Order: sequence, then C-alpha cells, then structure tokens
Amino acid sequence: MRKAAIAACACGGLLVAPGAAQAAPVASASATAGTVDVTAGAQTVREGPIAECRLGAQDTASSPGVEAGTTRFGKSESQCSRAETGFATGMVRGQRFETKVLRKYGGPTIKVRTYSARCDTTTNGASGLVELSDVAGIEVPSSIPPGHTVDLPGEDGKPLARVVLNEIVVPEPPDGSLATNAMRIQLFPEGGPATGEIVVGSASCDPYGDA
Repeated sequence: MRKAAIAACACGGLLVAPGAAQAAPVASASATAGTVDVTAGAQTVREGPIAECRLGAQDTASSPGVEAGTTRFGKSESQCSRAETGFATGMVRGQRFETKVLRKYGGPTIKVRTYSARCDTTTNGASGLVELSDVAGIEVPSSIPPGHTVDLPGEDGKPLARVVLNEIVVPEPPDGSLATNAMRIQLFPEGGPATGEIVVGSASCDPYGDA
C-alpha cells in the first residue's frame, strides 16, 4: 500500500486602505474529483470538473463514475461548507481512478485506489490536506512528500508524462489562497504526440474570495 497525508498552509493578509469602509471578506471554497483535458493527434478528450462543489452555488455533488476516453474515475463525492465562524471548507473523496492514456506510447496504466483532497480557510490564510492510497503504475515512496514528482521516460529520452503527487499550488505573490491536487498527470511535458493533463482530486479555498 502507498498512502500519504500531507498538510500545507498559505498565509496572507487583506490590505485595507486607511479610513475606507470595507465589507467583511466572504471566504470561498470548491472541490472536484478531477478533470481530463487531453489531445492526441486530431482527437481531444475533455471531461469535468467531475462531481464539483462550489460554495454558494452547489454545496454538494457526486458522481457514480465517469469514463473519458482511456481514463476512468470511479465513484466520488464532494462537499463545500461554511462554518458559523465564516471559515470555508472544500473537500472531495473518490475511488478507483485509472488511466491507460500512456499505453499506446509504451507507458504504464496508472491507478489510484482511493484519494481525497481538502482545503480550509483560516484566520490568516488557508490550509490543505491530500491523501492517496494504493498508487500503481509509477514508483512512489512509502511516505509521499508534498510535490513528489515522477517523470516517466520515453524511448527518445524525453518523458512520456510528468506525474505530480500531493501538489500544493500557491499564487505568487501569496494572497492567502491555496489549491491542492492529489495527483496531476502532464502528458509529454517536453513535447510529443500528445498534450494536456489529467487532475485527480482537487480542492481550493480563499479566505478573501467571494462565494
């Protein structure tokens, strides 16, 4: 079994002009089981966001499973909520992800048994948590660190794909918001017969966003 749980924090402040009347910020959050955006030759496959919740628009969502070309997402569910304190949470859980998109190029089938992603706003920013279990098709350590990256080599020496596990995305410069991806697969990052990416398990939140 390969299982990982990581936490990250993005901290930032809200700048207010002296003497200006300002409404209290409204925290926002969203989460999705994933997306597919892959182009191979003349064929493009796009799917998702799958089972997406968005606070204030659709607070819960679920999917019995989705097939997008050679990629399959199993059952998933997401929930976005706001506590009485005003803090917002976006979270998603899914299972039985599998993609064979690299098989035609000599690459592996990549599988994940279960995954989850969560993002919570805090008093001065946001925190994230990602979990993965039973990752197959790529070599991963028993304890997967944040931003763990695996390049899958092709016959020409260029990578077939770049796989990032436990990805934490923070804007530059930081503004307090945060996004987490359980897994992101970028196809042929140095060029090749296919382009695009597949994201598995994603949550984001912003303490100063509008829901």
